[in-house]
Amino acid sequence: MTGYRSPLPKGRDGFGQLVRAEWTKLRSVYGWIAGLAMMAVTIVGLGTFIAWGSTSSCMEGNKEVTCPKPPLGPEGDAVTDKFYFVNQPLTGDGDITVRVTEMSDNIDSGTAPWAKAGIMIKENLKQGSSYAAVMATADHGVRMQHDYKYDTAGKPGRPSPDEPRWLRLDRDGDTITGSESRDGKTWTTVDKVRLAGLPETVHIGMFAASPGSLNIGPAQFGGSVQSGQMAPATGVFDEVTAPGDDWDAADIGATEAAEGPPHLTSGHTVDDGVFTVSGSGDIAPYTEGHHPEATLPGVWIGLIALVVVAVGFVTVEYRRGMIRTSLLASPRRGRVLLAKATVLGSVTFVLALVAIAFTVTVGKPLLRGGGNFILPVPVSTEIRVIVGTAAVLALTAVLSLAIGALFRRGLTGTVTAITVMILPFLVTFTAVLPHSVPQWLLRVTPAAGFAITQGIPEYPHVYADYSPANGYYPLPPWAGLLVLTAFAAATLWLAVRRLSRRDT
Repeated sequence: MTGYRSPLPKGRDGFGQLVRAEWTKLRSVYGWIAGLAMMAVTIVGLGTFIAWGSTSSCMEGNKEVTCPKPPLGPEGDAVTDKFYFVNQPLTGDGDITVRVTEMSDNIDSGTAPWAKAGIMIKENLKQGSSYAAVMATADHGVRMQHDYKYDTAGKPGRPSPDEPRWLRLDRDGDTITGSESRDGKTWTTVDKVRLAGLPETVHIGMFAASPGSLNIGPAQFGGSVQSGQMAPATGVFDEVTAPGDDWDAADIGATEAAEGPPHLTSGHTVDDGVFTVSGSGDIAPYTEGHHPEATLPGVWIGLIALVVVAVGFVTVEYRRGMIRTSLLASPRRGRVLLAKATVLGSVTFVLALVAIAFTVTVGKPLLRGGGNFILPVPVSTEIRVIVGTAAVLALTAVLSLAIGALFRRGLTGTVTAITVMILPFLVTFTAVLPHSVPQWLLRVTPAAGFAITQGIPEYPHVYADYSPANGYYPLPPWAGLLVLTAFAAATLWLAVRRLSRRDT
């Protein structure tokens, strides 16, 4: 079938002229302008209102106080730095070698998979200071970790009296090498890291820590429910070789109950060269604060208003018969739809970008004013969240426009667009479907684009509820946006093909 060709002479359908014509249409219809304004107002209004009303506090005895802020690590990230450390000073280069004969998590039921016991070189005894450690864990074998965020796997297995693990840390300037061995003779390097700016004198020794067990299951009416048990980890060390023989002990980050003693028992004993070290807490990124995108709940409601405008931007012309007039302006029909997409996508992006940037800028101080802690992120991450969220809305507008052009009916197009963008996310809040289903939907549907809004990464060595409801997505941020872009481009291509090949 030969596609439609306008009888008008060339020169009447310049793409710039089509864009200007579509821009004139958009700004001339009060309902469309009102819908876009509603999107922006909803983003700003709902975001700032929720931030203003959000409060957080802690109890100190019978007194309500502001919750203490977590320490910051070497790279400015919020961290958890709580463990028991049997240590001694090390000046200059040196090493420590131990044999771990036992590592227990002391959990009555289940396990604490990231309970750990091992050896560490730490900048100083302050929370958040730089460190490197090689350790045995309850369920993840030998690991080398440094500066809270970085984790390298060694060989699997938990040490026991029958199968002990030898561990070694060696300092050479700013470079720390972690090694493991089955017999203390043949060594395997787990990792070699550089701790920039490490002082001449550091602390070196044995440690133990346990974040406890965590069980995550579906809640009765949607979402998830968590339960767990706190208990210290215990490591047994012998064959200890260190620069000196004098040892000190530090319960790093110990919290005290109202009566005074620490909440969980930590400590160590020494018996004929055998060290038994117990400690609770964790040495890892802190993930319990508000994410950078916490001020943007209004995006979801604003998206609905945007979809209505985007679908109507093309279906109104079909309903009123105006599409024939629009197509007379261009010999190539598809260019009309591309001009609509260009105008609507550009206007949506600019308007959303301003609204989102304003909401984040105003919302963060409001959250902090209510005693809430916002997890710090690099400026580049905050920019990516702001610009990426605006891009998601712009691509949603293009996708909705294309769906409207395919169906040519406002109600059908609106319901379809809302379904493919919002339904996969809403499914994550229900307990009806298995956990894998919403994870799969957020990989293969346009809703995958919301991954670009994730401000805090998922850390493999921190066991937590990494669900979309908590701001975590199954795809990396840019990969998710690419999925949405592909859907928008493919749907627009289909709409252009249909418009070019069929009568109105």
